[in-house]
Amino acid sequence: MSIEKVKSYFKQYGIEDKILEFEVSSATVELAAKALNCEEGRIAKTLSFHVGERVVLIVAAGDARIDNAKYKAYFGTKAKMLSYEEAEPLIGHAVGGVCPFAVNDKVEIYLDESLKRYQTVFPACGSSNSAIELTLGELERYSGSSVWIDVSKAFTVES
Repeated sequence: MSIEKVKSYFKQYGIEDKILEFEVSSATVELAAKALNCEEGRIAKTLSFHVGERVVLIVAAGDARIDNAKYKAYFGTKAKMLSYEEAEPLIGHAVGGVCPFAVNDKVEIYLDESLKRYQTVFPACGSSNSAIELTLGELERYSGSSVWIDVSKAFTVES
């Protein structure tokens, strides 16, 4: 089970006990926000894309939408999301629990600027009823990515 992979991965950092598991589904941004009693923007959704032969994950604020022109300018191709069937074999997590932790080798992870509006965010942890609260620095550390990109609509954050 994918959440077990994430728990095992987090064990090396001593934070596996920070994972929150819910009695209700948190498989969508709306459901996760209800389960956590927070605004949808604080849900760090992980979107999965094909970029040629590569698999790319973009972690963005729950209320953010991909801006196709910005995406194409950054990646050099049109945004093409993975299908439901492709997610688990290519990423290591099924739809509803896709997260930037304990993913398959060669999966590239990017963090979207839309998250920078928040002190802490809640990414999933490999299942459709889990999350963890992380600062942006912790998100960088545990996802293994410090690559911030701006591919969402209307959430440009001033530095």
